[in-house]
Amino acid sequence: MFSFFKKDKSKPVDSPASESSDVVENTTPVEASAPVAKQEDAAPKLGWAARLKQGLTKTRQQFTKQIASLFGGGQIDEDLYEELETVLLTSDMGVEATTSLLKNVRDKVTLRDLKDPAALKGELKDALCELIQPLEQPLNVSTHHPFVIMMVGVNGAGKTTSIGKLTHYFQSQGKSVLLAAGDTFRAAAREQLLAWGDRNNVTVIAQDGGDPAAVAFDAIHAAKARGIDVVLVDTAGRLPTQLHLMEEIKKVKRVVTKAEPTAPHEILLVLDANTGQNAVQQVKAFDDALDLSGLILTKLDGTAKGGVIAAIAKVRPVPLRFIGVGEGLDDLRPFIANDFVNALFDEEGV
Repeated sequence: MFSFFKKDKSKPVDSPASESSDVVENTTPVEASAPVAKQEDAAPKLGWAARLKQGLTKTRQQFTKQIASLFGGGQIDEDLYEELETVLLTSDMGVEATTSLLKNVRDKVTLRDLKDPAALKGELKDALCELIQPLEQPLNVSTHHPFVIMMVGVNGAGKTTSIGKLTHYFQSQGKSVLLAAGDTFRAAAREQLLAWGDRNNVTVIAQDGGDPAAVAFDAIHAAKARGIDVVLVDTAGRLPTQLHLMEEIKKVKRVVTKAEPTAPHEILLVLDANTGQNAVQQVKAFDDALDLSGLILTKLDGTAKGGVIAAIAKVRPVPLRFIGVGEGLDDLRPFIANDFVNALFDEEGV
């Protein structure tokens, strides 16, 4: 049975477009959602640049420590290039990106006849920014109404949390949002999404088990009936090797298109930055299956090595729409290449 949830009880609950859906109102408040909001309100408000630097602290400490040891003195020779190659590889940049960056740096050293190893830091920074710049393509949700976004990824990548944060982000832009609890395979997924819906005071279309494609279909019709701006469709987490489950998510995509011929307008793959080069393999597999339009890279606030962004840029340059550098609602923001590189190298200007 389908369920229609919204915390706001001051407005009447309309029926979703699908006549087969039973409509109920969620009148049970989600425990701890209000205290969390109060804690966030009481916390010092840092700007995004400061939170980006703060979130990348562990990544930066490891990276800059290795870089500083290379460029502290000596001369530019093959030994230095070999050490730099090791640093880049151990930073999750991958073979292809590392090879490209080294070639770029070598060419600039030769062209400018550089002798001081310290000058290589600036050249490396510029080369990295140049490599990942094409991934900087902000998401524009004003092109369709409703704008339908499918969220995909493996279990544990932070998909449901990213949906909650995206909801908050779109609301801050004055957009109305509706959530579709399409992960009907995992018992806790529905409850987690309902909690985020309650926290953000948005509608959630859900079903107790059953067909995830039907949930998506019903949600899109409900959004049309209500004039909703953005629909976020959750899907079950799956590994790229689980071919039967990948076929299931292809079905969700087909049914979304039946509900709205121009949709889905965005298919976002959520990646855990801690998985390193495995994230690149996930991008390849999901892109081949679903034709991805964007990525979200989460958990950059831990020990993750942000170099995987360079690997993705070189191997499969799918636009990186958002990055997450913390647990707060405001810690998921659009990816800006120059800000990311400056934060990684601990430079001013971000």
